[in-house]
Amino acid sequence: MGWPIEWQLSQLQEEVGEVAREANHNYGPKRKKESEIKGSIAKELIDVLFVVACIANKEGIDLQKAWVERMGERLYKRDNQRFERKD
Repeated sequence: MGWPIEWQLSQLQEEVGEVAREANHNYGPKRKKESEIKGSIAKELIDVLFVVACIANKEGIDLQKAWVERMGERLYKRDNQRFERKD
C-alpha cells in the first residue's frame, strides 16, 4: 500500500526546502555557522528525486517514458529557444 500521497508531498516539500537551504548557504547571503556540517546540493537533489520516484511508483507512472516525452516537448517544441543548449 505504501505511504499516503499527502505524506509523500510533504516529504517532497521538505526535500526541496533543503535544496533551497543549501543553495542559500552556498550562493546567498546566509552563510552556515562554523558549527554546522557542510551540506551538498547534489545530495539534496537526489533526495528530491527519490521522493519523486516514490510518488511515481505509487501512481503507476513510468518515469523513463514520461521523461523522454516531456524532454521532447521542452527541448524541441515549446522551450527550444529558451535555454542555451550544451551538446
